[in-house]
Amino acid sequence: MSEDGTSKAPEPSGVDLARVALRAAKEQARARGAAAQEKRQARRGGGLRSGARADGRDPLPLGAAINRLITERGWETPAAVGGVMGRWPQIVGEDLAKHCVPLRYEEAPDERVLTVQCDSTAWATQLRLLAPRLVARLNEDLGQGTVRLIKVLGPGGPARRFGPLRAPGSTGPGDTYG
Repeated sequence: MSEDGTSKAPEPSGVDLARVALRAAKEQARARGAAAQEKRQARRGGGLRSGARADGRDPLPLGAAINRLITERGWETPAAVGGVMGRWPQIVGEDLAKHCVPLRYEEAPDERVLTVQCDSTAWATQLRLLAPRLVARLNEDLGQGTVRLIKVLGPGGPARRFGPLRAPGSTGPGDTYG
């Protein structure tokens, strides 16, 4: 102990000095080796080479690659809704699926509307009555709030064409009835 009451660390002896010098020499050699390795790789065409262990450059199975792409791009909801359109008969039942087809999904956060077209007004009415249950079923399947509303469209009207008895410039019955 010194006069002021603190203990002094002992001066490093010859063996300790040799250990410190050896550690510093090893670190310098490691740094020189890493620099030389990088230089050789740059001359050979760069970068790391694939080796025995898996890394991010290895090929992926197709399903894993698609899932990674969907996650990276933020396409989870559109992909899930697309899956619903593919499984439509299992979700709504075979009878309803024969007469009602999902057309599109608007993903805007304030909308989230699934548009479905039916082949007759009777089936459109039936689907409108089932819509609240169907929305609950879809949200249970896809995640809460994914579908807020089901917009049901009835059958489309006949194509408007000019026939032999139409006046040129006429748009058909719309001219008369509004």
